[in-house]
Amino acid sequence: MTTEVWLPPADVAAPPASAGPLGRLRWAIRDGWVMTGRNMWHVVRSPEQIVLYFSLPIMFVLVFGYVFGSGMAVPGDGNYREFLLPGVFVMTMLYGLGATASGVAFDAGRGVIDRFRSMPMARSALLTGRAGADVVRAVLELATLVVCGLLVGWRWRHGVGDALTAVGLILLLRLALTWVGILLGLAVPNPDTVSVIVFPLAFPLTALSNVFVAPDLMPDWLGAISAWNPLSATVAAARELFGNPGIGGESWAAQHALLLAVGWPALLIALVAPLAVRRYQRLSR
Repeated sequence: MTTEVWLPPADVAAPPASAGPLGRLRWAIRDGWVMTGRNMWHVVRSPEQIVLYFSLPIMFVLVFGYVFGSGMAVPGDGNYREFLLPGVFVMTMLYGLGATASGVAFDAGRGVIDRFRSMPMARSALLTGRAGADVVRAVLELATLVVCGLLVGWRWRHGVGDALTAVGLILLLRLALTWVGILLGLAVPNPDTVSVIVFPLAFPLTALSNVFVAPDLMPDWLGAISAWNPLSATVAAARELFGNPGIGGESWAAQHALLLAVGWPALLIALVAPLAVRRYQRLSR
């Protein structure tokens, strides 16, 4: 069995030397869009990935919502499935970084990056194309989860504007996690190592958050860790905007969840994206 590696056409023209900054920017955007299509095509050609990444969050909804939901306490005696769904939305964004890291590691391990070096394409296209494709994929995953949530009784209680703001915050976190995945993919020696790293990283972040249990129901020290978890900030902000139960808390982090839901992803991007770019530049030399 052979693995097909899609590459953009080799006859794509580079901008002329006289092109100004605007021309080079348009060139980089065009090449980034081509790479976005390339990465999305790989997803279409690998239906098993679609089944895996779409079935896991749905299983979490069914297991925690129906099997364990009757025994779970929600602040204010709210519906546990409405409490759970925003957490599952965010958890899916976290576990999506495994696909990001695997795709980047595959390109690095198979010499695709070296092929890109020999082509008249923007050096940034590989990274921007990966980030763009992952955001598109996250939109599709989130749309599937919203439909699944509506079927099991989840609702957003506020207006459409607040709901779209919540979706935007969730996708902002996914964009930040995409850069974490890119850095991991460039750092690991081969794609098989990704799962060994991602799960031990993602599972504690999920467990020590407010995805499944409200921090107010945890011991004080554990609740403090959960409240300051970057995932918890986005989950709490999404619950507030959706109008779902589980809002509130006495800690500063709980009272300023919307601020932290923007601040944490921005901080992650500011810290991780330069490291990923530097690592990519070292591989491209």
